[in-house]
Amino acid sequence: MAQHDQPPLTAAEKVKIAGLTARMCKRSLAGENVHLADLQRKVDRILDDAAKRAENNPR
Repeated sequence: MAQHDQPPLTAAEKVKIAGLTARMCKRSLAGENVHLADLQRKVDRILDDAAKRAENNPR
């Protein structure tokens, strides 16, 4: 399943997102009322930066 709306990510960005996702999973094990917005913002920021880079360097 390829997502066409997601910008191409570098290997470093993929690793960062995987690490943040793992931290979100670990936090969610603590309960339903755990705050995850800070980690989600970091993932969104990485994706936004990748989208900007893709706009500036079209192939």
